[in-house]
Amino acid sequence: MKNTFGDSISITLFGESHGTAIGAVLDGVAPGIKVDDDFIKKQLSLRRPQGVISTSRREEDKYTIVSGVLDGFTCGTPICIMIENSDVQSADYNCLKDLPRPSHADFTAREKYHGFENAAGGGHFSGRITAAIVAAAAIILPALNRKGIYIGTHIKKIANLTDRDFCDYKEDIISLSDKSFAVLDPDLEDDMNKVILSAAKDGDSVGGVLETAVYGMPSGIGEPWFDTAEGKLAHALFSIPAVKAIEFGTGFGFADLRGSEANDVFTVKDGRIITETNNNGGILGGITSGMPILLRCAVKPTPTIGKPQKTVDMKTLSEQQIVAAGRHDPCIVHRARVVIDSITAITISDMLAMRFGTDWLA
Repeated sequence: MKNTFGDSISITLFGESHGTAIGAVLDGVAPGIKVDDDFIKKQLSLRRPQGVISTSRREEDKYTIVSGVLDGFTCGTPICIMIENSDVQSADYNCLKDLPRPSHADFTAREKYHGFENAAGGGHFSGRITAAIVAAAAIILPALNRKGIYIGTHIKKIANLTDRDFCDYKEDIISLSDKSFAVLDPDLEDDMNKVILSAAKDGDSVGGVLETAVYGMPSGIGEPWFDTAEGKLAHALFSIPAVKAIEFGTGFGFADLRGSEANDVFTVKDGRIITETNNNGGILGGITSGMPILLRCAVKPTPTIGKPQKTVDMKTLSEQQIVAAGRHDPCIVHRARVVIDSITAITISDMLAMRFGTDWLA
């Protein structure tokens, strides 16, 4: 199992949904970066369940920084963060041991690990593991902000409801930083909540789209051909459970345009070269252009639902019907938002360290 991502700055994940603890090891971080416990707690709170539109599992996300931080600053050595699991109900999954949930990793995990995997609650494939990503990135994000780089994600779409686009990138990103349900058009929040609640009452779930912007990214970052800026980001973002599609800039919309409409023409503003539009999402030839990076992730509906579904008993190979027990979210889009911010922060930090050296963030 490959649980490490990154070259100059890397993250390794460990733990299972219903194990003793989950965690991350963050390596390659420069010494002397201030670690803000309050900020880590705030970021973790944005990932936790939000009222009746989320799972009833309630983890406090009590974390311990085991190594790599002394007197509130990074040491330059590997940072190990552990988060305990306290609200587990593994017995809920006993009846599902040989019955893979449709669209979940139960079947593929069994195929890869031959039944030795800890499958309760989704095991190592659970969204629970993303708490470790959020905690680790909360060390890096303030350092990026001090360099003038800001990352923000809003709920672009839930079911058939669509939020407005980013306008003023920096101001919009900052406005999202404390929101647990982050939409740019506040009038949509109520309607989106109603759609999620309606699915929950039906024992069903809904998906959506998250749109992310990175403001202040220097130009010239990315390693063509195979470690391009899009390639590295897509590689990391696809590790997040339920992310099934990613597009940059205009993305699939390019198919509907002519070159004269799609091209981002160059101009000069305040002594620097920029483009008048940003259809390419801040990346040209796999290298950042200095314009805001803009990307969107499609998040599928939560696969664990309360409706009867067809499956197969993996021992007897007989067709069965399944109604998933346990606690699950009718929608994970709002909880995944801070996870996308976090994995984006770790990825661009790695790319920046490749270009400028690991001490650049300090």
